Order: sequence, then C-alpha cells, then structure tokens
Amino acid sequence: MVGNYYHFITHWRLKGNIHEVYEILNDPIHYPNWWGTNLLSVEEVQSGGQEKRFRMKMKGRLPYTLEWELVHTESMKPSRIISDAIGDFVGRGIWTLKQMGSEVDILFDWNIRTEKPFLRYFSWVLKPLFSANHNWVMEQARKGLIQEIRNKGTLYLIAIK
Repeated sequence: MVGNYYHFITHWRLKGNIHEVYEILNDPIHYPNWWGTNLLSVEEVQSGGQEKRFRMKMKGRLPYTLEWELVHTESMKPSRIISDAIGDFVGRGIWTLKQMGSEVDILFDWNIRTEKPFLRYFSWVLKPLFSANHNWVMEQARKGLIQEIRNKGTLYLIAIK
C-alpha cells in the first residue's frame, strides 16, 4: 500500500482454550494488564449492546503518541472480534481465533490509515520505520499476554514467526 495506508498481520499460537483467550482479547478495559507500558491509558466511553467504545492512548519506541477510539462493532464468541479505529488512525482490526487441538491460533488483521498529521505527511518516506514501530509494540503485547496467561495459570503462548 502507498501513502498513509498500512496493513499489518500479527499471528500468534498458544496452548489453551479458545474461550479463555477470547475473553482476554474482548476486554479492552483490561488491556493495560498485559499490553504493557505502550498502552498509556484506556477509558470506556460507551458500553452496552453490541457496540462498546474505548478511548485509547498508545506509544511505541518513536517519540509520538497515538490517541484514538476503539469501537467494538461485532463479536462472534469465541472466534472473532471486529473493531473500528477512529482518531489518529482510522480503520479496522479483526481478531480471529481458531481452536486447533490443544492450541489456539490467533490472527490479528489491522488495516488502517494514519490521520495524525506527522504520520500522514511523512508516511511516504518513514513507512518502514513506522511499520517497525508497530511490530515492536505488538511484540511487547505478545510478551505481556504470555505473562497475563501465565498469571491465570492455564495457557502458554508460542509465537509463530
């Protein structure tokens, strides 16, 4: 993709139960428990019904923050969570979970465009750096999720490279 459009695929696999993993991923208000210091704040701004809305503030290794709303638009327990992003970036994220024997396969498909002026104007030249920053943040989330799962004492995460 060109310009300020990004498409990221994150793939993790873990031993465990799809229902438990779904509950963790479907609960953004508790993302700070495992997402780590990259997730600066989460505030629930709307709940009830199918749509839940959360105000998020994040940062990575680079010297900028992203502020946006995560809008849960569709949940198909225990296999899929669809959310829209509105703010410094706009787009859609889809968590897809599949039970595969004793393991859960997790795929996160994040298709966004940057709207934060700095990112939008410099994406054409700094896209590799911005993409590397995203990948670093997701790796920190993976490590945090490993710990969250271990704290619950039931699941163990294995990354697929």
